[in-house]
Amino acid sequence: MPPSTPAHFLPELHVAVGVIESADGRILIAQRPSHTHLGGYWEFPGGKLEPGETVRQALQRELKEELDIWAEPGRPLIRVRHCYPERRVLLDVWRVTCFDGTPRGLQGQRLRWVMSEELDRYGFPAANFPIRTAVRLPDCYAILNHEGDRHRFWDELEHLLESGLTLIQFRAKQLDPHQYAALAYAVIRRCHSAGARVIVNGEAETAVLLKADGVHLTAKKLMDLSSRPLPLSLWVGASCHNVKELCQAERIGADFALLSPLLPTATHPEQPAMGWEQFALSVDRVNLPVFALGGLGPADVGQVQWCGGQGVAGIRGFLRERRI
Repeated sequence: MPPSTPAHFLPELHVAVGVIESADGRILIAQRPSHTHLGGYWEFPGGKLEPGETVRQALQRELKEELDIWAEPGRPLIRVRHCYPERRVLLDVWRVTCFDGTPRGLQGQRLRWVMSEELDRYGFPAANFPIRTAVRLPDCYAILNHEGDRHRFWDELEHLLESGLTLIQFRAKQLDPHQYAALAYAVIRRCHSAGARVIVNGEAETAVLLKADGVHLTAKKLMDLSSRPLPLSLWVGASCHNVKELCQAERIGADFALLSPLLPTATHPEQPAMGWEQFALSVDRVNLPVFALGGLGPADVGQVQWCGGQGVAGIRGFLRERRI
């Protein structure tokens, strides 16, 4: 009997996947029938592309055949490549917030509407893990930088919270450890009271002690690590500037990355910008939600997402209207 073909030599199966979101923010997941490949696992609905189909066309057809709904795929969320022992897959994942009909399992699959923070309670195939992460992340990631003016710092924090930002990185490189801890703790309390999460730019141990929501790694710290520095219950983000660093972030199990600079910036004019094409090519190399950083603001979220990114990260971009 001839040996089986290694999975990485097999043709890649292109699959259109829909993250279907209801008006109240719940996500639809389906349980694969026990007799199918990866039976019993939960997944985001979808199916393989037929010859000549676009991803949007395939997703519309699959959701009609599987769920009896007619959907209008909104925008790309993430692309995930995964190699199972028996096959290679490319999951082309799109958000779906507009659809007609009431979903029902036409192929015997169980359906369930869940909040995004509940997704970790369900068993998903390994290829779906980055999708779960992308669903839970917002499309804007604000970096709150303490530059010495305490009054301005707190004014900027309040502006971010009033603007609806829900994920904020706290950075204060000029403070000594005691000052850093005191200010970070106050920021975390204020943000939690407003329903926002705080990721500290520093050491993983500090994030745990301060009861932050995670840690953000500099590129240097990222490259020095051999494994994920925090449990899965806390976020791990990483700053990256090239594909090598992005691959390292994926290798250690980071939840997401920042890739910069996409566009020229006034603060770092000496750093060459990668531009939109290079950003898109770099993001497509990893199974990881990637925020774009550098010369961007909230108005650029849509373009970043069409290039495969999660959204926009920024410092001044979220505060421009407050600057005099």
